[in-house]
Amino acid sequence: MAEDLPSAIKSMSAPYPTFGKLESKDPRFDKLLPPGTQMEKLAEGFEWSEGPVWVKDGGYLLFSDIPRNSVMKWQDGKGISLYMKPSGYTGIVDYGREPGSNANTLDSQGRLTQCEHGDRRISVLTKEGGKRTLADNYQGQRLNSPNDLVFNSKGDLYFTDPIYGLPEHEKDPRRELDFCGVFLLRQTMRKDPADIPSAGGDHYLQLLTKDMTRPNGIALSPDEKKLYVSNSDGPNKAIWMVYDVVHDESSFFDDGNIKNGHIFFDASDWAKAGKKGNPDGMKVDSEGNLWATGPGGLHVFAPDGTHLGTINPDTGDPVSNCAWGDDGSTLYMTVNHTLARIKTKAKGSGQIKF
Repeated sequence: MAEDLPSAIKSMSAPYPTFGKLESKDPRFDKLLPPGTQMEKLAEGFEWSEGPVWVKDGGYLLFSDIPRNSVMKWQDGKGISLYMKPSGYTGIVDYGREPGSNANTLDSQGRLTQCEHGDRRISVLTKEGGKRTLADNYQGQRLNSPNDLVFNSKGDLYFTDPIYGLPEHEKDPRRELDFCGVFLLRQTMRKDPADIPSAGGDHYLQLLTKDMTRPNGIALSPDEKKLYVSNSDGPNKAIWMVYDVVHDESSFFDDGNIKNGHIFFDASDWAKAGKKGNPDGMKVDSEGNLWATGPGGLHVFAPDGTHLGTINPDTGDPVSNCAWGDDGSTLYMTVNHTLARIKTKAKGSGQIKF
């Protein structure tokens, strides 16, 4: 039997209510978001919305409501419906405030691929209906709580693994890793598994870095030469990092690895000033601009790190994540208890098709 939506969740009707404001810092921002453009409120009443992903085959958006252990579906003209429950925790004991799935994306076959807090894994929803675990441990120790993820064009998966999904965070007795990592889940079928030391099954999990205190959002540049990772450890370490991605197909372990990490932008002063939110989810447009949620809203950065401007909800609510949708020019945003979108002049980049 289908489960009813909680009564607190409300779908808006077109014409959708508008809110927020644009804060332009550079003329390039005005070309991406013409002055006067506003956010549209699509639905509200979620406990903590996260991880939006556009599904072209069907024309709808999926996103997580982490505390409710649910994935919601929004479709223009139909509003909100419950897509999946449970979404990230299948246990029988209480698992804290954020047990559900966090980020969602699609693989090259269009299958829903998720970061699951409670079950502490990366999973894929197969076409037959059941889930398959892609990764749940590193060298025999369980992952903390996978948070965000992005595929490259080869089908390998980058993801972050902070401690936010553990009920007691860094002090949780169930924690097995003593670091928060950025990982690359490689497809071993691209090479002969017999030639890859320690490879198991058809995937191999490689640790890229454990130097970040709270790695969170993750994104690739359009040419896949840069990897962006947000660090949501405000107010003192509210930063975005950028790494060079190694391209060397002669070496299984070097190809896709990262090097030369440095701070792309430091928002610690914004966090210290009391702006709501932390560096969190982000996406990249076809010109290489980074659209990144953080203290004070959703910020747009040029590829060289120049802050072009901000989409400010102007409600005091943090923006957690975003996703390109529709024809690739609409940016959907999860804003605390609200699902919103804004029409842009940009075009989304990545493996998601429009």
